[in-house]
Formats: sequence, structure tokens, C-alpha cells
Amino acid sequence: MLVKLIGGACVIAASSGLGISMAGQWKKRLELLEQLRKMIFLLKGEILYANAPLEEAFERVGNKTGGELGTLFNAVSQRIQNQRGEPFFTMWKEEIDGMDSHILLSKEDRQSLISFGEHLGYLDSEMQERTILLYLEQLDITIAYLREHQREKSRLYTSLGIMGGLFLTIVMC
Repeated sequence: MLVKLIGGACVIAASSGLGISMAGQWKKRLELLEQLRKMIFLLKGEILYANAPLEEAFERVGNKTGGELGTLFNAVSQRIQNQRGEPFFTMWKEEIDGMDSHILLSKEDRQSLISFGEHLGYLDSEMQERTILLYLEQLDITIAYLREHQREKSRLYTSLGIMGGLFLTIVMC
């Protein structure tokens, strides 16, 4: 009987932890997208107002912000510096595809980020500005959705984790 109680407590604790972890991932994704939005604004400033070339702009933004996305921007800057005739989009796509899978960007977020780089590297500054503004608009929509649903999703994930653990415990005992 004692073993069943301990086992049930472990199942409830594990499933509750899973629910809380999923709620935390939702929040981390929101924070990451907000950081990305800030970085794109900085990139826009570097390209349009400081007239910095892409290599310099990515390096400055990467150094200012740091973190996982700062590492991405610095890696892109290095690739541009060491380019061997590769188009910018190829370098951009390879760096995004090479990002760690533990970075909490959804498949759609990564795809949107890839398409952002598709038109960035070879256009004039006016078209680059339009590309940046379009991507910022897409980011704003995603961020607004995540903010709007964060509270209810966090409750849902946590509750489902706890209830799922209780259900499994009842079924097993």
C-alpha cells in the first residue's frame, strides 16, 4: 500500500511538473519573441540611420543584446565577413537551421525568421526598410496573440498536468 501511495505521489508530481514546464515554455517563447522584436528594431536603426553594412549591423546588434539570438546575429555577421560568394539568404537560412533546438521558437517562428532574411541581403535601403517593417508587423501579431492567451494557457497546462496525474494515479491504483 505504501508503495502505491509513493508511486501515485510521484506520478502526480511528475505530471504537475510537466504542466508547469509547458506553461513556462509559453512564457519563455513570448520573452524570446519580444527580444527578437527589439533586435530587429535595433537592426533597422543600424541599417537605415547609421548606414551600416549588414555585417556591421548584425555584429553591433548581436553584441548589444547577447543571449541566444545575439549569438545568431554574431554568427551571421561572421558568415558575411568570411563569405565565399554565398548569397545572404543561404547564410541566414543555414544559421537559423543550425540554431539549437532548445531555443523556444516554434516551427512557424523559425520559418518567418527565414523568410525575413530572404529579401534583406540584396535590396536597396528602402526595400530593406519595408522588409523589416513587414517582419515587425508579423512579430507584433504573434506577440499580441501570446500575451492575450498566456494567462489562460498557463492555467490550462498547469491544471491539465495536475488532473492528468490524478487521473493516472486513480487508474493505476
